Amino acid sequence: MKNEVKKRLEWVKLYETIGNAGAVCLRCGITRPTLRKWVKRFKEFGIDGLSELSRRPHKIHHRITKEDEQRILELRTNRNLGHRSIANEMKRLYGVSISTATVHKILKKNNKQYLKLKRYYRKRQTRYNRPIPGDRVQMDVCKITPGIYQYTAIDDCSRFKVLQLFPRRTATNTLKFLDTVLEQMPFAIQRIQTDRGKEFFAYCVQDRLMEWGIKFRPIKPDSPHLNGKVERTQRTDLDEFYSTVDIKDPDLPNLLSQWQFYYNWLRSHSSLTGRTPIEVINDLSNKTPLWEEVDGMYDRSRERIRDQNYWIDCQLNK
Repeated sequence: MKNEVKKRLEWVKLYETIGNAGAVCLRCGITRPTLRKWVKRFKEFGIDGLSELSRRPHKIHHRITKEDEQRILELRTNRNLGHRSIANEMKRLYGVSISTATVHKILKKNNKQYLKLKRYYRKRQTRYNRPIPGDRVQMDVCKITPGIYQYTAIDDCSRFKVLQLFPRRTATNTLKFLDTVLEQMPFAIQRIQTDRGKEFFAYCVQDRLMEWGIKFRPIKPDSPHLNGKVERTQRTDLDEFYSTVDIKDPDLPNLLSQWQFYYNWLRSHSSLTGRTPIEVINDLSNKTPLWEEVDGMYDRSRERIRDQNYWIDCQLNK
């Protein structure tokens, strides 16, 4: 008989003799739940019930194959992705759901070192999140290649985003993209935040925003950190989407729509504590105002046409 089994048997026999669980626990140096567990097992299975049971899971949902392991190593080697990004890409590209712990185990087994990231020491910026979806939507334009510009709009709170490709960055295309944003974002928009690009300052664009009751809030020049969420998500697009497709593919807009759906509905975000944007929107649905409420809060007398020149705009604001 093993020593551990012998010891547990002594606890059970002592309890059967004196019938006082508190006294047994005090004498043997164990807790009441521990004593109850072994007494119950002894009654059900006898001496065999005092042996330690295997802790192996009853069901393993997914076993990593050699092919999956090779894919993980290729994602690290060819695209230099981190643990969470590799897990996201395995799910998106191959339909394989794995944890970051499993990714780490495979990389460690194959002697793949941690990523060496450049650290930029600069003044610490205050991080913030708007409290409800639609409170502030950041918008920007990213040049993918000559003749292909990606318009991006991302909600500050939920990270729900809308993407669309255009051959140029113009006010006309901005109006088309705004129509798409209002159609696809599942909540009312209170503010649009952009940089000082001329495609956002056209009178027709600002008039359209006033017509819809949306506040236009451009940031200061040379301050991309103020539009940090849209800047960061565009880098994610370059790293996780455009690196996996052919830019010259005529089906690129449809592929981008599929990526947008994956990003909003399926991709977990570390900034959202592992949730997806649509999950955040659902969690805050009771606090999110409707279009009628947003229109009631919009004060048209306080809004004006803004100038692209920041200093002129400041003077007009006085």
